[in-house]
Parts: sequence; structure tokens; C-alpha cells
Amino acid sequence: MRNINYTNQWSKMLTPEIVGMLTTIHEFKGEQNLFIEAHADELTELMEIAKIQSTEASNRIEGILTSDERLKKLVMDKTTPKNRAEQEIAGYRDVLNTIHDNYDYIQIKPGIILQLHRDLYRFMGPGTGGYFKTTDNVIAEIDNAGNRKVRFVPVPAWETPGAIDKLCDAFDEVIRDETIDPLIVIPMFVMDFLCIHPFNDGNGRMSRLLTLLLLYRSGYIVGKYISIEKMIESTKETYYETLQASSAGWHEEENDYIPFVTYMLGIVVASYREFSSRVKLLTTAGLTKADRIGAIIKQTIGTITKAEIMKKCPDVSQITIQRALIELQEQGKIIKIGGGRYTKYTWNWDKEN
Repeated sequence: MRNINYTNQWSKMLTPEIVGMLTTIHEFKGEQNLFIEAHADELTELMEIAKIQSTEASNRIEGILTSDERLKKLVMDKTTPKNRAEQEIAGYRDVLNTIHDNYDYIQIKPGIILQLHRDLYRFMGPGTGGYFKTTDNVIAEIDNAGNRKVRFVPVPAWETPGAIDKLCDAFDEVIRDETIDPLIVIPMFVMDFLCIHPFNDGNGRMSRLLTLLLLYRSGYIVGKYISIEKMIESTKETYYETLQASSAGWHEEENDYIPFVTYMLGIVVASYREFSSRVKLLTTAGLTKADRIGAIIKQTIGTITKAEIMKKCPDVSQITIQRALIELQEQGKIIKIGGGRYTKYTWNWDKEN
């Protein structure tokens, strides 16, 4: 069985790029705490939006879908699941809520991981979740021609309980050392978890839930307000590419964690940048929703589409955004470029003179 020891590995991650991202995240963390302390009420809406986006994105990565209307009702617990997909979505919602509300009290132990997996499948009937895999599995991909290719062969079923024990022990040992930055070790843990692939189903979603849990426990709670899962979904190809690059030679203990660690830290940096941008718009006194839309266009170098504005303002309806765009055009503050689905907008800097 492969040995897992982060104490001997973490210092190899200190590339100039990774060190730069660590510095940026630490700075954002200080800003995060100030924002949350001063503007808790304004952030409630961001948190609710992030829950919906996280639940949708993490399940959609695995091909688990439902309508936007049903998704919102499920996340808000205003309806019951109608089919298997909705049962899995509702389970993710519940585990996400558990982590949001109790992360300080959820330790990284094999039994806890099993309980979280059990709750992920709580709507699926007894015996579906909460157990390690009973048969060997593989990580495969299907190309455009429908051909199935094995990308990675995880730990066999009989070795899985022991592998998870080693994984949790290795993490527990290194996280006690205050000289080691947890931001480095968290992606290493997640990658090893995915290489073990401990469950018959739900490994990807569990890995993303554990990512949030570990970040929260280390004080990086940006995922409460900005969906890290959505950030991963929007860069899904890179996510799989770096995971594959870092898993090569894993069984022989010759793998390189750097590609996956770099990718995940990039996701955290992007999430913090988005958080900072949204909070500044939300908390500016007297700023209406239309003003926020104008500020977003003004801050964008080049052009921006209505769809991109909607992503940055998930709490603003499409009708309100459309009205604001028309109003800004009439005032001469923005310039409309193109038409139809190719329409873009840019700030009219000539109007500033």
C-alpha cells in the first residue's frame, strides 16, 4: 500500500508561483474578516446564492441535473425530490449546510467522512451511502467517438479502509505543525482522496465538500459567499488535466502534486477576487442595482456580455439588468456593440471627459 506523508512533501510545493498565490490568499483572508465583521447582513444574500450555485455546479460536473426552478426549491428545502437526480442534489444540499453550520466541530476522520457520504445519499434508501466501495473501480473518460479510456486505477476495495486511515492520519499530523501552511496540504489531501477513490459513487462531490470543509477549518471561508464548485466547473477541463498530471506515478510514490496544488490555489485566488469585487459593490452606500451594473461595466477592461453581467450579479433579475443596460445606453454611459446573442457592452470613456 502506498505511503502518505505530507511532512516530507509539502516543502516541494514552494515554487515561486505557489508562494505568490499563498501571499495573495493570506492578504485576502485579512480583508475577508474585515468585510464579514462589518457587513454580515449584506452578505446573507451572497451566501444563499452561493449555496444554490455550489449545489448546482458540483452535481452538474457529474451529469446530475434538474431545472433551475426545481434546483432553487430543493436548495431552499421547499420541495421534496422527485427522482434520483433530485435525491442526490438534496443530499448535497444537506451536507453543504452541515459543513457551513458546523465546520469547526467536524474533524477529518474516516468515520466522519463515512457519515458525510451517508448523508449525501440520505434520500436514496438504506445501504446506498456511508460505506466504502465494495468492488474495485477505475477512473475512466469517454471521448467524442464514445470510446472509453481508463485514466487511473485507484486503490483496490480491500485496501480502501486502510488507505483512508493513512490519509487522515497524515493530514492530522501535518496540520498540527503551525509552520506548515494548510493551503498547501489541503489540495494534496484532496488529490490523494481522489486517487484512493474510496466510494462506489460520489467521490467527486465528496472531494469538493471536503475541500470546503478543510478550507473553512483553516479560516478560509470564501466558499460560503462565492461558489468554489462553480469556479471548478467553469474550468473543468483544466481541473481534470491537472488531476491527471498529478496522479501519474501515484502508486509508486513518484507523482508530482504541483500541477493540482497550483490549480486549486488559483481557484481560491479567483474566488477571493470575486468576493472582494462583489462585496465592494454590495456595501457601497446608496449604490442601486442599476449603479452596480454600471460599475461592473466600468471596471471591465474591453467588453462584457449580458450573460457575464448576470453571473456577476446573481441576485439581480434579468429584467432589471436589461432595464439598466437600456438606461445606461440612453445616458450615454455605455456603448452597445453588435446585436442579438453577440451583443456586448463597454464603458464610454469619452463621456468621462
